[in-house]
Amino acid sequence: MSPTRRIVQLLLGLLAYALSMAMLLHAGQGGMPWDVLHQGVVRRTGLPFGVVVLAFSALALLAWIPLRQRPGWGTVANVVVIGVTIDPAIALVERVVPDPGAAASVALALGGIVLNGLASSAYLGVRLGPGPRDGLMTGLVQRTGGSVRLVRTAIEVVVVGLGWALGGTLGWATLAYALGVGPVVQATARWFAPAGLVARRPAAPVEQDVARRAEPADQDVARRAEPAARR
Repeated sequence: MSPTRRIVQLLLGLLAYALSMAMLLHAGQGGMPWDVLHQGVVRRTGLPFGVVVLAFSALALLAWIPLRQRPGWGTVANVVVIGVTIDPAIALVERVVPDPGAAASVALALGGIVLNGLASSAYLGVRLGPGPRDGLMTGLVQRTGGSVRLVRTAIEVVVVGLGWALGGTLGWATLAYALGVGPVVQATARWFAPAGLVARRPAAPVEQDVARRAEPADQDVARRAEPAARR
């Protein structure tokens, strides 16, 4: 992937991510797990949504320090682009669909889930660093030894519970997002992440592995044969 494509794909992916957040929020059927918390804080404090998103991004990045996670350029872009564009994205969706009925709300929610999966695949596919919340999850996986599924579920249950208690909207779209976004990411990764979504460590060649395993046995045979040769 060329540097130009990586930058363009990263920025477009993050812009699409912010738009998907706005679509789910305006649908009123339940937001993404973290957005339930963001929305609850917004309703309690009256702060702009983007300010709350930036604040929680900063808190998540602070948690990276004891977890020994390292941000990349994509991490910084994630914080800035989404934090700055989420409020204009919400205003845009409200202007296009000012008062969505039942059918429009369902369409907005489902469209937001699909767009979010596509956007996630796009920005993760450039492999310039995870978002603050994804890095928090992977850091906890490394430190605790728990599975990705267990750690992510635990984090999202906590943030959804706090957000709901603060007044955030929890609905069927929250559950649909949790179940549906993963398959969308996987399905679109072939377009946006030809080398894979995660960088993998190069495996040792098979020949070297076989030779390394056989070496102790060869040495043992040589030691046993040496006395016979002397006789």
